[in-house]
Amino acid sequence: MTLDTDLTDATGDDTRANLDLWDYRRRVHEIYSSVRQGGSGQKTWLAWRKARDELFASHSQSALDRESRVAFDGLSYFPYEPGWRFEVEAGPVQAERVAIGHGGHDQTSFQRFGLVRFNVDRTEAPLTLYWLEGYGGGVFLPFRDTTSGRETYSGGRYLLDTVKGADLGHKENRLILDFNYAYHPSCVYSNRWSCPLAPEENSLGVPIRAGERLS
Repeated sequence: MTLDTDLTDATGDDTRANLDLWDYRRRVHEIYSSVRQGGSGQKTWLAWRKARDELFASHSQSALDRESRVAFDGLSYFPYEPGWRFEVEAGPVQAERVAIGHGGHDQTSFQRFGLVRFNVDRTEAPLTLYWLEGYGGGVFLPFRDTTSGRETYSGGRYLLDTVKGADLGHKENRLILDFNYAYHPSCVYSNRWSCPLAPEENSLGVPIRAGERLS
């Protein structure tokens, strides 16, 4: 499934297409609700993978086009590793409006609103949290790492995109970051999707070998 990850899509004004997109997003919210209820562990992660594959293979709003869905046999992932789950505190950051560029000429406006830090092999890895401007808003956490452009998409991956349902949970100012759930934006699969790419400040100098990878 795309998790309908891109913040801009090309569904047009067709009534059926918009109703299908509504259904797709509801299913994504339900999948992540199950993740939050299931807690940490490989069993919950495998259920998430299975649900994603089912949406990718069968739903009209899949990131895959019709022809690709016929041949689809599942997304590729790094092996599950519990050490990629972190509970981190969101600290302050200089509030600033930023325009995050897409693969083409599009941009999406966000506000920087928080900073999280975790450690990979004793190296601190900071990531900026963004709040989507627009009706309702939502948390957006994209990132790149040293696997980007090699084992994963060069434009980065997403970990949180709450307006589309990708929400691993938080309690007060502590967030759950589980990189086993990192995933590619929809534009990896088809150029009909336009997706914000991870900005430079969220480019990590360490490898994150967890979550979705290129085949």
